[in-house]
Amino acid sequence: MLTSQTSSPFHKGERDVQVRLGVAGIEAWARKVVRDHMPEQHLLFHTSLPFLVAAARDEKGRPWVTLLEGADGFVTAPDNRHLVIDAEPAKGDALADALIPGADVGILGIELATRRRNRVNGRIAESSAAGLTFRVDQTFGNCPQYIRERAWRRDEHSVAGEAVRGTRLTPCQRKWIEAADTFFIASGYRGEGESPTYGMDASHRGGDRGFVRVVNDTRLQFPDYAGNNHYNTMGNLVLDPRAGFLFIDFETGSLLQLTGTVSVDFDSDEVAKVPGARLLITLDIEEVVEMPHAVRLRWDADAESVRELRLAEKVRESADVISFVFEARDGGALAAFEPGQHLPIEVRIPGMAEPMRRTYSLSSAPGDPRYRISVKREPKGLVSRHLHDALDPGAIIESRKPAGEFMMTCSLCPLVLVSAGVGVTPMMSILHAVAGEGGDRPTWFVHGVRDGSHHPLAGEVREVAAQHANIKAHIAYSRPRTEDRVGVDFDSEGRVGGALLSRLVNEPDAHYFLCGPTGFMSDIQDALERRGVPSEHIHSETFGPVG
Repeated sequence: MLTSQTSSPFHKGERDVQVRLGVAGIEAWARKVVRDHMPEQHLLFHTSLPFLVAAARDEKGRPWVTLLEGADGFVTAPDNRHLVIDAEPAKGDALADALIPGADVGILGIELATRRRNRVNGRIAESSAAGLTFRVDQTFGNCPQYIRERAWRRDEHSVAGEAVRGTRLTPCQRKWIEAADTFFIASGYRGEGESPTYGMDASHRGGDRGFVRVVNDTRLQFPDYAGNNHYNTMGNLVLDPRAGFLFIDFETGSLLQLTGTVSVDFDSDEVAKVPGARLLITLDIEEVVEMPHAVRLRWDADAESVRELRLAEKVRESADVISFVFEARDGGALAAFEPGQHLPIEVRIPGMAEPMRRTYSLSSAPGDPRYRISVKREPKGLVSRHLHDALDPGAIIESRKPAGEFMMTCSLCPLVLVSAGVGVTPMMSILHAVAGEGGDRPTWFVHGVRDGSHHPLAGEVREVAAQHANIKAHIAYSRPRTEDRVGVDFDSEGRVGGALLSRLVNEPDAHYFLCGPTGFMSDIQDALERRGVPSEHIHSETFGPVG
């Protein structure tokens, strides 16, 4: 992690975009998750992948992005600050001669089948017969939004074709891009002096087929949606508008590389025409490189098909939260999930040409035959308003398999579940899982809300805690109403903070699970670390208005 409380994990361009888009508060949280080394989980992830996405610059300083692939184990990690990559770009690749010592490189590790991804930015430290030694400057995880699930395989008999260069898109290349649901983007910025925030970045972009619009044979445009609110790519581009794009033909392993200059549309009427878009990005193409069968990897041409769900129950939990209970439309068994994971859903809203995608934490017990999500109605939220106001029992939505890495990581350790507001939802799933163990694992359920009218799933928590001596529930109301005091529906007045947790929990081996707004979690994590709680014992899931 950053060692200085005054050091920012973001450079000026990133901070400017965050301010412009109203998410400047993300910096306090990012200090906790942007590191100068790879945590064990990230290290194991990168070294298990069959390919890495890499962004760098050519001899003219132009950004490009490519794939580096190899046999199993082609990526190794001598320590948590370095990766050794036994691979090089394919013949004819725009970056064939660019990965040299000192070169800025952005690496994205992505596993399409599970929708996991992590970013590592740094420089090439050494090039030898053993491969490229990459030195880490910054590393952090990414949310799984808009990643299409695809299984992969190797075609050992694949033969690469000759690379073809040009300055305009051919008709076939235009069709390729227009049919894409995934691409990768390279961007970068290096200011004066040295800073871990400088360098190259490789990022993923996804959407429905056709989300990238081919304006003409030298211009593309695509919408950018809300993600982790870091705005690394956009921050780079406002300071250095050069960018590289990579499109993959998943069936053939062919690659299409583009480089050029982008312009960013923050607030025109055109942005408002694209539901959910925060920005529109336009690329003016300078050069195109097409490499037939460039890699041996093959993926499913289409992402995994969605599962249709029928809304079985709709239950109001508080003034602004409703639970939606779904069952399989075909009557079959639903995919199992781990407590704490989320459900990616697709909702068709009248007037919208494409289904809207969101992910909501599952609040039901892992063994339940049905899925339950508990959703807060956001006043400007397109999907949450539709769910609350228009989705009635019997309605059909679509979903993908439950996913996410916010899960119990130990089977016996004491647990402290700490949440605020609608952050209670994944904690409910974990709480039910603990109750289902039938053991004596010490567990604290600590939750903060404004008052009784905004307290979702209150009775359910109390009931579970009353039935299990090992589970203790503590509810804090920051602004209790008069009627809340009559029934004594809460345990303390004020917000959940480090002092309260210190008073409630004295278990050195406890693992803490945090879910709530970024400011809330940042304060809790600060307090826990000051108490000496190891960082590997603190697990978090952030949320914000998702619409």
